[in-house]
Amino acid sequence: MTIASKTAIPTEHASRYLQQLCKHFAHKRSVSFDEQAGEISFSVGDCRLKADGSALHIDLTAPGVEEMEQLKDVVIRHLVRFAFREELAVDWQDA
Repeated sequence: MTIASKTAIPTEHASRYLQQLCKHFAHKRSVSFDEQAGEISFSVGDCRLKADGSALHIDLTAPGVEEMEQLKDVVIRHLVRFAFREELAVDWQDA
C-alpha cells in the first residue's frame, strides 16, 4: 500500500527553494531537477517538486503512515531552513 500527500506552499521563490532542496540532497540521494521540477528519492519515500510563479508544489509518496510523517518532516525542516526570510504556510492534503 502506498500513501500520498501534497501541498502547495505560496512563495515567490519557489524555483530557488526547489533547486536548493535538490542540490542539498543530491550528495546523499538520487535526485533529478531543473528550474521548474525536481524529484528526490528517500529511503522512506519519494518527493516530487514543481515550481511556478506563485507556489512550490510538493507531492510525496510513502509505503506507510510512519514513513510519510518522516518524509514530511525531513522535507519541510530543510525547506524552512532555506526559506528563513519568510514564513511558509504548509497545508498537507493527504490522499
